[in-house]
Amino acid sequence: MLKFLKILSLIVALFMFAAFTVQAQDKVKTIGNKPRKGTSNASFPVVKGQQIGIKMNAGKKDVQLLNLNFGVENNNSDTLKFKVNVYEFDGVTTQQNFVKTDIIGAIPYGKSRVDVNLEPYNVMAKGTLLVAIEWLNTHKGSEPSFSIGLFNGGTYRNQSGEWKKMPVAGVDFNVKVKKLKK
Repeated sequence: MLKFLKILSLIVALFMFAAFTVQAQDKVKTIGNKPRKGTSNASFPVVKGQQIGIKMNAGKKDVQLLNLNFGVENNNSDTLKFKVNVYEFDGVTTQQNFVKTDIIGAIPYGKSRVDVNLEPYNVMAKGTLLVAIEWLNTHKGSEPSFSIGLFNGGTYRNQSGEWKKMPVAGVDFNVKVKKLKK
């Protein structure tokens, strides 16, 4: 009987340890649009300063942005460099940019999924966001094709400092985020 109680106590202790360990771990989820495979796409000219992005809901509590991912095809032999911006967004205008240090990414030649590691930049955000890429250079005649989904919130473009929504088709930008424990 004593041996049985010791084994039972050990099992209960292990169960409690496992429960507290799982509870203490940060929860990771993906926000934004689903990754797409297929032929639906939208092309945008590469003009320095212009931006392409989508609206995402990060939730009411702070999250850390870990990774930006999207599908694109670059038919230009040059690598296309961009900067990542993450804005507080009210649906019409952007407010503060949560990115405090430039995060530079590149789209290689060909069809690919682009991943940008955001974790080292410690980007914290909450609420409604506009996650965008901003072209760093102009490449005349270059119009990379981004994978899109239909009826998923649309794509926002910034030209000359004004955001315009392209309804119906949204680029497949998505961001992996980690909910922070307080």
